[in-house]
Amino acid sequence: MLRVLGIDPASAGATGFAVIETDGRECRALRYGAWRPARGASIARRLRDVHELVAGLVAEFAPGAVAVESVFTALNMRTALQLSEVRGVVLLAAAEGDIPVESYSPREVKASLTGYGQASKAQMQDMVRSHLSLPGRPEPSDAADAIAIALCHIHALRAQARVTGAVRNSTQDLQQGVSSGKFRPGRPGGRAGISSAPAAVVQATTFSRLGASAGGVRIPVSRLTQRAIAKPGIPKHGIHKQ
Repeated sequence: MLRVLGIDPASAGATGFAVIETDGRECRALRYGAWRPARGASIARRLRDVHELVAGLVAEFAPGAVAVESVFTALNMRTALQLSEVRGVVLLAAAEGDIPVESYSPREVKASLTGYGQASKAQMQDMVRSHLSLPGRPEPSDAADAIAIALCHIHALRAQARVTGAVRNSTQDLQQGVSSGKFRPGRPGGRAGISSAPAAVVQATTFSRLGASAGGVRIPVSRLTQRAIAKPGIPKHGIHKQ
């Protein structure tokens, strides 16, 4: 079981939060909601309260990861700075609990759940309700956004696992082909000869060069699977069929 704490930070309004648990197939919400600062509260007090909120959720649910929305670059400078301060205390609370943090842009989150990076608030709430089989739209919308961020991270992990497994299997096929003499090393600077390799090898090479996309989220596979690809006995300059 994996638990993900999703946080939708806000510079002035409500900060959404959600704890989502998954068994690899289905997801369920353990808790979600939104924290709104007291009227007239100073920036320092808001930051302290957000830190206490996240630290309390980390201590209670022990999530395996924290997913937080990144700063939207189209915001004006003042709003972006205030949002960065809120993100800072969220990252601090996660670091104090030794919890890894991943950031996703609003466009990535929307594309992950709806397949469209410009989805509306209502569309996002409907998709969140569908993913978690909720009786109605989760309210407030800030809480729905936090759920979506957590689900986006879960989708990214699933995509990473699928791609890593595909590359590992394809690498094993390559090694077996080279050791059995079915493929021979190509000449440096010559044609890589990857077109003569099995389809799984071509697929793995395509993944490693271009990255993978699952649920609308692009995964930099070349970084995630660098160790899986760089196996001893595989020529770096490609292979040719005997």
